Amino acid sequence: MTSLMPYLLFDGNCRQALEFYQSCLGGELKTMQVKDSPAKDSMPEHLQEKIVHARLKGAGFEIAASDWLAPNQTRRSGNTICIFLDGTEAQELAALFEKLSEGAVVTDPLKPQFFGSYGALNDRFGVRWMFRSGPPAVS
Repeated sequence: MTSLMPYLLFDGNCRQALEFYQSCLGGELKTMQVKDSPAKDSMPEHLQEKIVHARLKGAGFEIAASDWLAPNQTRRSGNTICIFLDGTEAQELAALFEKLSEGAVVTDPLKPQFFGSYGALNDRFGVRWMFRSGPPAVS
């Protein structure tokens, strides 16, 4: 079954932000830096200390997040929060991606990555969606 949660994108302060949220909300925080991920060899040196994925999980809530890692795109208000569909069934995720792609701008076609299948799009209403299937990147 696919879960739906907010995904926050930070300007280099993802860890500090989620530690703050944890101090307010409680829960368990897990983070992974670029340098500790399979993506380390494909990312420039200046991004190695950034958070590639984090999750804060508590009673009744879950927040996923990362630092902004897209050097060819500009981080700005409006594209720093999105809806994250995370699931283990590739076919279910592919079907949702296809449906939400109608009239959308697909920024990342759904394809295999080191952490499972991943894709992203901005739907026809301008809402950013990210999709992932596979084992938990940070559980």
